[in-house]
Amino acid sequence: MIGKLKQNLLVACLVISSVTVFYLGRHAMECHHRIEERSQPGGVLPLSAMGGSMRTTLRTGQNLSTPFVYNKDMPLIFIGGVPRSGTTLMRAMLDAHPEVRCGEETRVIPRILAMKQMWSRSGREKMRLDEAGVTDEVLDAAMQAFLLEIIVKHGEPANFLCNKDPFALKSLSYLAKIFPRAKFVLMIRDGRASVHSMISRKVTIAGFDLGSYRDCLTKWNRAIETMYTQCLEAADKCLPVHYEQLVLHPEKWMRTLLKFLDIPWNDAVLHHEELIGKAGGVSLSKVERSTDQVIKPVNVEALSKWVGKIPADVLRDMPVIAPMLSRLGYDPHANPPNYGRPDPKVLDNTRRLQKSPEKPNPS
Repeated sequence: MIGKLKQNLLVACLVISSVTVFYLGRHAMECHHRIEERSQPGGVLPLSAMGGSMRTTLRTGQNLSTPFVYNKDMPLIFIGGVPRSGTTLMRAMLDAHPEVRCGEETRVIPRILAMKQMWSRSGREKMRLDEAGVTDEVLDAAMQAFLLEIIVKHGEPANFLCNKDPFALKSLSYLAKIFPRAKFVLMIRDGRASVHSMISRKVTIAGFDLGSYRDCLTKWNRAIETMYTQCLEAADKCLPVHYEQLVLHPEKWMRTLLKFLDIPWNDAVLHHEELIGKAGGVSLSKVERSTDQVIKPVNVEALSKWVGKIPADVLRDMPVIAPMLSRLGYDPHANPPNYGRPDPKVLDNTRRLQKSPEKPNPS
């Protein structure tokens, strides 16, 4: 009986050993195959193998055999602003350029930046991190690697990569520090219009009480002041763009923007709606609230939709509630405001949309 048991145990051990050897051999072959694949042109190599750089293939329509090297010194573009300020329109217009890729909001980038800010502001937490060897230099290197991987890998590669997460520009100064060649586009919109848009479209934003125009305007004022101050401090690295002027005079402002970014002019940026969903064109998210608006050509439908919607007591206190309106060039008492006259092409776009049977969305 004991001899029979020993025999069964030996057979079981032999089977387990054979399976283990087979699995390890197969795994080793797969690893070797993957290493060979990554060594081919156009593949993605680890950071250590690139001497501090990473590579992938170029955007659709370009030479796929040419490796694309990316690192912290590449000319990244960051688009931001208070939500409902035209950030999606701006990134869609840039996305239409054949040499630019922005893509959808990542959502994780502003959150990780906010976490980094929290660590830095807490003296006690910073002391604990320093004691653990997690110094500013270590954190900066980790943030560079993490943010770069998200920006590069969440969409098609391109000669110019950009990120559009509105509140990321609350950390504009820090981003300028860890990405020395990055440039920033701060979208600015009349705060009354931004707030009316988020309330009427029920766009949930952390910390904003959508049941109160007064609260939302107060939070708008605080957020835009933070970003605008950092934009001015960044000087030649940040371009403020007023949403109203972009939609009234798109060619003028897109020419100004592309010159600022050192990107050659291309007429495609004036016709982003024609490239939506096309390879190498504009990719839109099904869950972002602005998607249903940017599928249309540039128009002025949304400029003054807030007029007549804000409570009288809030309008009366507007200069106190939102002093940034005056600082940014808006008249807090103007109701309705005069933003200017649109270009003829924009006027044509708007008239066509108004004649369309489709019901316009509030914005």
